Amino acid sequence: GYFYSVWAKCIYSSHDFSDMVYIDSYIFNKDVYIQFNSTVGEYVGYTEHGVYNARNWNSDPNILQSERAEVERYCKYNAEIRQAAIADKT
Repeated sequence: GYFYSVWAKCIYSSHDFSDMVYIDSYIFNKDVYIQFNSTVGEYVGYTEHGVYNARNWNSDPNILQSERAEVERYCKYNAEIRQAAIADKT
C-alpha cells in the first residue's frame, strides 16, 4: 500500500505570536516531498516530483498568496482562541 498525507503546522513560542511560522508538508510513504514554509514564502521540493510541483505552484501567484495568508487566517486565529481558553485561565 501507499501512504499519503498533508500536515499543516503552526509553530511559535512567544505569547504575542510574533515568531509564528506556518509549515504545510506533503508526505508520500513517510517522506516529505514538498513543503511550504511561511518564512521562505514559497514551496520547496525535496524529490524530483516535489521540485516539479514546487516550480508549478510557485509560478501561480494565487496559490502563493493563499498559502502566505494562512499564518493570519489559520495559525494566529486558532492560537488566539487556544490562548484565551487555556493559558489565560490561570
